Amino acid sequence: MSKTTGIAEIIQQAQSASSPELIIDAVPYARLLGMRSVYEPDDAGGALIFHLPPKKSNVGNPTLPALHGGAIGGFMEMAATIHVLMSMDVVKVPRVVDFSIDYVRAGRYEDTWASCSVVRQGNKLVNVAIQTWQQDRDASIATARAHFLIE
Repeated sequence: MSKTTGIAEIIQQAQSASSPELIIDAVPYARLLGMRSVYEPDDAGGALIFHLPPKKSNVGNPTLPALHGGAIGGFMEMAATIHVLMSMDVVKVPRVVDFSIDYVRAGRYEDTWASCSVVRQGNKLVNVAIQTWQQDRDASIATARAHFLIE
């Protein structure tokens, strides 16, 4: 990415290439967390899911060890933001209006995954549901709801 490339250009490139990694690489916090994205095969051609590999700086309780709740929440918020950018016709980063998270169980120091789905889309607001899991997709470590303002 050149220094003159704006975020709108990066978003457009990511959308046309179906490559959310371009956005992840352009966002310092996403890089700090170490998050990645993959397309999981499905009937519609591939569902976008996000991956947070184990990283020492994301640990909140070294005794267990367990991921920091803020790292999990930040991962979920970033996943939802990138999901909106990749699944909708927007080139401006959506602004978070509300984010509500439910921590279900401790996130262990291992691979963590997140999937997002747009629950409701209006003219200016988008509601996104986020599910995060580790070894078993049916055993969430956290769920969240996010409302974004899109313009």
